[in-house]
Amino acid sequence: MMLTEIKDPRVRLASISRVRVSPDLREAWLAVSALGDDPDRQKVVDGLGHAEGYLRAQLGRRLENLRSVPRLHFELDESIAYSVRVSTLLRDLAGEGAAEVVVEVPE
Repeated sequence: MMLTEIKDPRVRLASISRVRVSPDLREAWLAVSALGDDPDRQKVVDGLGHAEGYLRAQLGRRLENLRSVPRLHFELDESIAYSVRVSTLLRDLAGEGAAEVVVEVPE
């Protein structure tokens, strides 16, 4: 639905990575994963917030067994950015360690 039906270009590189729903099904918190730097990723969340009414209407049509469609709250998922940062740090550490290791070959 996000790729084909929402026309906002800010939403194109986004994916929903996690959804939490309140016990009464009236609220839903969606963790959004997006590519780009922090301002671009925040624009994705803002674009989805702007499209909340449209998304709720589409969900209402598709999930006809629900009494009410949950209110959607979009939040930025930092887990992918965090794992990229950790991976970069580990790669940097491995590169530094390799440069400092001196191999002695006995004669």
